[in-house]
Amino acid sequence: MKRIIALLFFFLIAFGYSLSPEEEKQLIRDIAEIKATLKTFMEQTDKRFQDLNQRINELREDMNKRFEQVDKRFEQVDKRFEQINNELNRLIQIMVGIFAGQIALVAAVIGFAWWDRRTIIRKSKEETFEEMEKELRPEKFKKLLNALREKAKTDKELEAILKKYGLL
Repeated sequence: MKRIIALLFFFLIAFGYSLSPEEEKQLIRDIAEIKATLKTFMEQTDKRFQDLNQRINELREDMNKRFEQVDKRFEQVDKRFEQINNELNRLIQIMVGIFAGQIALVAAVIGFAWWDRRTIIRKSKEETFEEMEKELRPEKFKKLLNALREKAKTDKELEAILKKYGLL
């Protein structure tokens, strides 16, 4: 553009002094033609720049829309992660509850078995002592000792044992 203006200026200076009236008219027509061409060129250039600016603005708007869509998608993904995290926490709480229940059940069974064992052993001891008392009454013991003494009369080995313990 500067070149065209400089060229036009050069022609005006160079031919301004020695032109005839007809050449001058021709020069003015040429200059007018150049101006018209230049004006057309400028208008076309302006239109191209406007079109380019419009395309850039459209691309920018499209990019902004896409970024908004991506942001919305990230928000959805974040919400989904929160939901999954909440579900996992709930599942962990349920599992801890089940585990604690099982531990309590095992502790109750062990406690019951220990209590039952002590009760049964105590009853067994009492029953055993009662049976022993029934079986080892003094009169039965005397009868047993008399029977052993009778047998010791015929059995020398038994006689030695009873003497050793002072029962003969």
